[in-house]
Amino acid sequence: MAQAPMSCDCFVSMPPGSRDDHVIFGKNSDRPREEVQEVAHYPAASHPPGSTLECTFIQIPQVEQTHAVVLSKPAWMWGAEMGANDQGVCIGNEAVWTREAVAPGEALLGMDLVRLGLERGDSAWAALTVITSLLEQHGQGGQCREDPEPFSYHNTFLLVDRNEAWVLETAGRLWAAQKVIEGVKNISNQLTIGAEISAEHLELRSVAQAQGWWDGEGEFNFSQVFSPENPPARMELAKQRYRGGTALLKQHEGSVTAEVMMSILRDKPSGICMDSGGFCTTGSMVSVLPRDTSLPCIHFFTATPDPSRSIFKPFIFSDCSTPVLRVVSPQFGPDDPVKKQPRFQNKVDRRHDLYKAHQAALNTMETNPDMGLAVYEILRDLESQCLNEISAMLNGEIPGDELGDLFFDCVDTEIKFYQ
Repeated sequence: MAQAPMSCDCFVSMPPGSRDDHVIFGKNSDRPREEVQEVAHYPAASHPPGSTLECTFIQIPQVEQTHAVVLSKPAWMWGAEMGANDQGVCIGNEAVWTREAVAPGEALLGMDLVRLGLERGDSAWAALTVITSLLEQHGQGGQCREDPEPFSYHNTFLLVDRNEAWVLETAGRLWAAQKVIEGVKNISNQLTIGAEISAEHLELRSVAQAQGWWDGEGEFNFSQVFSPENPPARMELAKQRYRGGTALLKQHEGSVTAEVMMSILRDKPSGICMDSGGFCTTGSMVSVLPRDTSLPCIHFFTATPDPSRSIFKPFIFSDCSTPVLRVVSPQFGPDDPVKKQPRFQNKVDRRHDLYKAHQAALNTMETNPDMGLAVYEILRDLESQCLNEISAMLNGEIPGDELGDLFFDCVDTEIKFYQ
């Protein structure tokens, strides 16, 4: 049997690709199988001038004002795999390898850049400029999994707001970006930007020419110039995922909704929902960004592995929403293995309450499939009810402020069903 492709996948559908006048964002985060992903909300904040910010491995200058964010993040790191802010911006990242060598030492992780873009950017383009500026100042690098065995990479990003999307692809401190204003688009663990470059690093072409990767006269195709001559197997296998994701998006083009995006993220035959080997889908996210700015954006998270055996729970930014601590992992302070030098010399239990309950339910499904299936069918009904309430809100039938605690209620109900 052919090896299943391993990679993350990010998707966006923009009108007329979407059924309604909504931008739909989706991502599966494929990470080491035992890694716990938490969903954390951080309110908007003001910071004293001259203060510093501690990211996963390095400190950088803090800005005076940061936006509220909700993040799906590996529990051991500061940054996030994907998330959204209260300005209607969503970002997800992907691992990629290029002709530019991954720099040794610690810098900003791609996941740090996701969070920084969300905290500091009030649009997809503003978030892109935040990321590229920080990339040029601080570089990218450092250990990308909770393990002493080295594993580092460069990053690509999908940045989305109510009006447009940007694909941002990096090679060290260099980068190229492509604007998307309609239809559907997806990215996986590979470079996809060709000659249609909307913005780029000032020295992108001169570096490529100096390295002998481009003659300076023919068409400048970013993916051809910067893709490695001998790409790692993960990138080669991702091509299957990219083609599969593109096919699923095209199949639904003109009718993409949140439900359709969830079905794509749950698709196992394409490998988009990964559940084999050392990596699996550890968290998933779908967002609905209405073009009508009087309507709120809705962000759905699983907070548990394998979206085909999890439910998506809706989060809406609200001034009075209840903190959802049952999807937030324990904190270990200075004793955390990521904080101590040398790093990652031991493991700690980062499972949050929902993760533990979900694990127990999956074990029940293995030993008592009928009971497990019955519980899961009830939970999928809960997901459908939430989707119906969201649809009613977007149609003006339910005030949005009545749904501010929906994420809390859904997490609480899911845990009770598991128990």
